[in-house]
Amino acid sequence: MPEPSPHNPVQYSGFRPLRLILVILALLIGISFAAQWYSRNITMPRYCQYPAEETLQRIREVLTEKTPAGNGDRKPYIIAARLTFLLPREGDEPLNSYLSRLQRHIERQCP
Repeated sequence: MPEPSPHNPVQYSGFRPLRLILVILALLIGISFAAQWYSRNITMPRYCQYPAEETLQRIREVLTEKTPAGNGDRKPYIIAARLTFLLPREGDEPLNSYLSRLQRHIERQCP
């Protein structure tokens, strides 16, 4: 390896893109696992406080009605709507199939 001199400068870049990519990939995977853990162990048990039938009915109303809560309390509907983010509906999945899948998921998560 030639030594740097005024007549023969050695070009060295300290930038290593592979290391940067690996660090970013590890962070993204870590965030994904943390989000799944939080969903499974913190968020999902909150839905066990409510009867599954009530939650599913509210989700049906959130998905089909323009103002499901009307002038009433919106909190139960907001809670139900959050569940749709934890277990989203697939592109062309019929509403009844989606609600059945949600019910199975709730039954598995809630003892």
